[in-house]
Order: sequence, then C-alpha cells, then structure tokens
Amino acid sequence: MKILGLTGPSGSGKAVVGAAFSSRGIPVLDTDAVYHGWIDTKSACTEELKNAFGENILREDGSVDRRRLAAIVFADDGNKDARLHTLNRITHRYVLESCQEWLDEQKKSGRRAAVIDAPLLIEAEFHKWCDAVIAVLAPKDVRLARILLRDGISKEAAEARISSQKPDSFYRAHADFVFMNDGKIVDADSFVEAVVLKTIFKE
Repeated sequence: MKILGLTGPSGSGKAVVGAAFSSRGIPVLDTDAVYHGWIDTKSACTEELKNAFGENILREDGSVDRRRLAAIVFADDGNKDARLHTLNRITHRYVLESCQEWLDEQKKSGRRAAVIDAPLLIEAEFHKWCDAVIAVLAPKDVRLARILLRDGISKEAAEARISSQKPDSFYRAHADFVFMNDGKIVDADSFVEAVVLKTIFKE
C-alpha cells in the first residue's frame, strides 16, 4: 500500500486535494480531526497538556478549551516558539499513534493507497513514512481570508498563526508534488489524476 502525505500551512486549502483522493476511493485521514479527538475529551493527552500549560486550559469535563490553549501558546511575548514546541511534542505522539493504527486498518482492507492529511507532516517527521508528499500552498492574503472565514478568530490571532508556520520554501523542499491553491479556478481533480496518481502508479 502506498502512503501519501498531504501537507501545507493553515489556510492553504488542503481539503480540496483530499476530496479529490476520496472521490477516487483513496481514504484520507484528517489529523486535525484526530488531534481534536484527543483533546475534546478527557484523555492522557489532555492531562499532559494541563501539566504543561496549566489547569485553566481545561473545561469542567476535562477536555481542552481550544481558544484558551491557543491564547496561551500563541501569545506574542518572545516565548511562543518554545510553547509551540512543547504543544507539538506532546500532541504529535498521540496523533502518530492513531495514524499508525489507521494505516494498519487500511492495509488490512486491501487499499492500494491511503492519504495522511497533516499540517505538521514534515515537522513530525511523518513524511519519512510516506512514499510521496504533496504540498498545498496559497498566497498569505488568501490563507488569511480563509482562516478568518473558517475559524471565526480575530485578524491578529490569524496572523499570529500564520507567522508561526514555515515558509513556502520549506514545503517545496520536502514535497514531491506542489499544488498552488491560490483562490483562482483550480482543478484539484486533474492534479491528482494526471500528476500524482499517474506518477505513483504509472497509470
């Protein structure tokens, strides 16, 4: 089974490429959803996060209040990088565990390929598990507009999120394929069919 990594910065619009894979019967695991599954209920992950960032990040039921956690992690006080590193160090381990279990299930089901959609695919070194990496990129202004529309956060919070992420050159350096999702008329279906699948499966 081929393992394909799908990555890109926040607001790049990876979902449109993921949907093109799904429409061809190739399953896609959204690691954001996996992450939320770990923090939206009381778990070993939320306990570690509480120990790192304080009890204030938790709701009464033991789940993580994402807005409170983000406010702490992305506070612009000179220590943002260290806090982000701590957050990723804790959460990556749980997400990777879930990814491996999911991939094992897909392989047993006889899938010819499976896609891991992960914003931090490269930073978590999951790209080393992949047969190919697809990076989805978009201009900063397009990404900002998408984040504001999708997440309902302030412009300052969205800009802080963007500034904490890697530049396009980082993704290009690690990707086998790059899809520019710049808000114009794009054809992710053709990209997946003609570029990615034909290259990987020699179809």
